[in-house]
Formats: sequence, C-alpha cells, structure tokens
Amino acid sequence: MTGETQNTAWPLPKFHFSVTGMPGNPVFQEVSGLETEAQVIEYRAGSSGIFAPIKMPGLAKVGNITLKKGIFVTDQQLWTWFKSITMNSVARSTIVVKLLDETGKPQYTWQLNNAFPIKLSGTDMKSDGNEIAVESLEIAFETMSMSVGG
Repeated sequence: MTGETQNTAWPLPKFHFSVTGMPGNPVFQEVSGLETEAQVIEYRAGSSGIFAPIKMPGLAKVGNITLKKGIFVTDQQLWTWFKSITMNSVARSTIVVKLLDETGKPQYTWQLNNAFPIKLSGTDMKSDGNEIAVESLEIAFETMSMSVGG
C-alpha cells in the first residue's frame, strides 16, 4: 500500500493559508471569524389564520475576523495601522484570505471589503510559561465574498 496513488479526494488542511492586503503584509498563524449570516425577518399578516409567523431572509450580516501572529522585536506594523484610526477617517483595505493546497495554489479565497482594525491585543505574560508572545488583531469589514480557486 505504500507509494500507491490514492484516488480518494481528501479535505483541505487548514494550516496552509495566506493573508494579504494589510500594511507590510504580515504573516499570521491563525485566522478566525470568516462568517456571514442572513438576518431573519418575521412577518404575520393580520388576517392570517396561521398562528406562527412567516420567516424570510433579510439583510446579510458579517462578523469580525481575528488574526493572530507572533510578536517580533522591531515589528510595529499592526500598531501603526491601528493608530491610523481617527474620527471619521480610517485607512480601509481589501483583505484577501486564501486557503492553499499542498502546492501553494489557492483553493478557496475570501475577500473582505472596506476592512479596518478595531482591536489590537498584546500577548498575555506568564513567568512560568514556555510559549511565544502572540498578538491578535480584530478587523471589521463591510462585505465578504468567497470564491473557489484563486
């Protein structure tokens, strides 16, 4: 069985991805929150004999994404981008997240439009810990599109 070609399609691993569209194009170790949902509109006509309301899809709603990366001594790109937020003026970006296959070819692509940082969290610190320092960045965006392939 070793060395044989398998004909079964396997799910994509989630550890090979890329994130672009931010100042300096930092490399992240984790992306979470790629989600969208439709708000529900409930409607019941006054003359309806039905006691339960009719449910219909309403406006689309997107959440925020959270990106995590290691902290490096001279790296202040995320902090600089976060500090650029001022009242009614923010540098918005188009952020692209790609899930890659084993050859590095994009298989799924999420495009986050009009994105900007809303929260930057430093690392937690423990004197008895043995982990690297990790910062996280929360990003809000207006619309999301998803496509198969690059």
